[in-house]
Amino acid sequence: MSNTIAQIKGDWKGTLDVQGTSVEIIFHFTTAEEALQGTMDVPMQGATGIPLTTVAFENNTLSLAIEQAGIKYNGTLADGEITGTYSQGGMELPLVLKKTVVTKPGDTTLVSTKEQLATLIAFDKGDFAYKVEDYFAKPKTSGFQLSPNGKYISYREKDSNNKRHVMVKEVATGNVVRAIEEKDELIRGMGWINDERLVYVMDRGGNENYHLYAINIDGTNSIDLTPFEDIQASILTMLKEQKDFIIIQMNKDNKQVFEPYKVNIHTGDMEKLFTNEDPANAIVGYEFDKNGVLRGYAKMLNGINTQFFYKPAGATTFELFHTTKWDETFSVVSFNYASKNPDEAYVLTNLDSDKTRIVLYDLKNKKILKEIYANEEYDANLISLSRKRNWEVDFVGYEGEKVVIKPVSDTFKKIYKSLESQFKGYEFSIAGKTDNEDQLLVVVQSDKLYGRYYHYDAKTGKATLLVDLMPQLKEADMAEMRPITFKSRDGLTLHGYITLPKAALAGKKVPLIVNPHGGPQGIRDSWGFNPETQLFASRGYATLQVNFRVSGGYGKDFLRAGFKQIGRKAMDDVEDGVQYVIDQGWADKNNVAIYGASHGGYAVLRGLTKTPDLYKAGVDYVGVSNIFTLMSSIPEYWKPYKDMLYEIWYDLDKEDEAAIAKEVSPLFHIEKIKAPLFVVQGANDPRVKIAEADQIVKALREKGVDVPYMVKYDEGHGFGKEENQIEFYKAMMGFFSKHLQ
Repeated sequence: MSNTIAQIKGDWKGTLDVQGTSVEIIFHFTTAEEALQGTMDVPMQGATGIPLTTVAFENNTLSLAIEQAGIKYNGTLADGEITGTYSQGGMELPLVLKKTVVTKPGDTTLVSTKEQLATLIAFDKGDFAYKVEDYFAKPKTSGFQLSPNGKYISYREKDSNNKRHVMVKEVATGNVVRAIEEKDELIRGMGWINDERLVYVMDRGGNENYHLYAINIDGTNSIDLTPFEDIQASILTMLKEQKDFIIIQMNKDNKQVFEPYKVNIHTGDMEKLFTNEDPANAIVGYEFDKNGVLRGYAKMLNGINTQFFYKPAGATTFELFHTTKWDETFSVVSFNYASKNPDEAYVLTNLDSDKTRIVLYDLKNKKILKEIYANEEYDANLISLSRKRNWEVDFVGYEGEKVVIKPVSDTFKKIYKSLESQFKGYEFSIAGKTDNEDQLLVVVQSDKLYGRYYHYDAKTGKATLLVDLMPQLKEADMAEMRPITFKSRDGLTLHGYITLPKAALAGKKVPLIVNPHGGPQGIRDSWGFNPETQLFASRGYATLQVNFRVSGGYGKDFLRAGFKQIGRKAMDDVEDGVQYVIDQGWADKNNVAIYGASHGGYAVLRGLTKTPDLYKAGVDYVGVSNIFTLMSSIPEYWKPYKDMLYEIWYDLDKEDEAAIAKEVSPLFHIEKIKAPLFVVQGANDPRVKIAEADQIVKALREKGVDVPYMVKYDEGHGFGKEENQIEFYKAMMGFFSKHLQ
């Protein structure tokens, strides 16, 4: 009997043909007390380790089942293959299994066990008013969107298994249907195409190969609009004037470049609209007008410049409009359809200024017609137009310490005044509107309020509460996020935020967690409710977020000040922020930790090697440990930007810059690390590969450092699944509780 079972023990793989889609199935068989047991993986769905409820092998026949899913398989072993039938949901499909060896990404021997992580989590104990779940459990309902005609509202609803299905509610009757069922793969985003059809986005286990799907609002006629292997797709234009079509882009024909397609949302039929014939200089942006006509495109030149090509109205060919540096802004927001001049457009530009401005531009004659809005301190980049009211400007604005909105049209001035009076002291934003603009969705937030959705009637001015997203978090218990401004050691003005627990406001010096943002270029931290900083505050920790040089929103000079300063002056800025909050009397200088994700994770490792006496602990979440391996393992669709990355980070082909890259790559300086480190990684991360985490963990372990290491094999660049997020934050709170006094 044991010899018979031994024939089956191990990994078996086969492929199902499900309505033209190939679905790989993997079974893992082990033995316990001379009986077979096993699990099933469906990699396409990101599903791993699904337990088999029954499994048996007798007389060369394998039979198994997963009762709760209605799955059965029966097959016969012959000549090293198992040939049989796979049954589920009324389908019976042939499935041939072949013996294989399945390996997980990375070095699985390095990963901390469940028991080790449970021990770490147990350190987070105390009389806390809120649990980790209170901050990171997804809201019961969220993501509200109005249909174009206003007859329906879509939203995400979480079930008892943490699946967030897409529901559609008919406003007049209150009837609700489940339009999209979330299964093993996360629905990464969704929206309305027209009044009858929705679009949604999924990848596989966090690999960022996004596919676009369309479905009727009653859940019928669901199709993959981009049914191709190893592609990444996104929406370019929704085509309000052609409701049965959308324009997408994907890297179907060349993994390094994205090309536009017009897709029928009912059938999936598609037409390529433009071919990128110069992959070495990839097209990085397409400008379509509201009728779906390609009017212009931007392409990289030699990796560090951008060329904009434009086709004036009536012309038959695209002409080179201008050539700029990649880090300069010239972006068409919308053509001015209210003008008789078809080449008139609203443009964001900083070609002749430091800060981005909003201008009205004549693209045919290459001249600014009118400056619409600018700000002396920050990039002006917010503008909203009214399609209903002949494309007049409703508002402009910018993000400084907080978001600032400047109403322009008389109609929006009334709406803004009404909302301001109803939500005094809060930030509010328009999350959606009907085509007639008679109904709005308004989101109300603050640093102490996660968010509430309101349905706003533009005729009556009445705002009706739809949902409080996190009612369990009481505003009175939340911490203050305070904007700060200070000088760097070399004289730059720096901005950021400090989230202060009540003890700090009462005059006590509290432990500090430094949280550098990701990116790093063009990204910034913002004021508002942040579940992470609120969780930290609930445990008595202050959180510092610095918009260091190379952050976005402060002009191109500030952006450029951070080029080739990653790990150097950019880190100096973070350290200067630490000194600033210590000087204010908020933070205990002997209890400072650092935590970050992506570039922020790199900043953790760099901080522990650059200023090892500053930090008592660090948490590296999907962070870079070695600039050389980062650059050598970027995704295919990043390769056209490699020279740009070299300009931001370091040109590894130049001896002097390669020497700097080695100097600021933490992996080469682990002997300097004194503080405990917790490393967290998604196994399927396409940007920061798992090798980045493995190598720092292995190197530190060889040095004798105890490094907890959490890996999730169904995640990518950051955790998307609720249960994984909660476990991560619980472990991080335990880690900080263990190492911060």
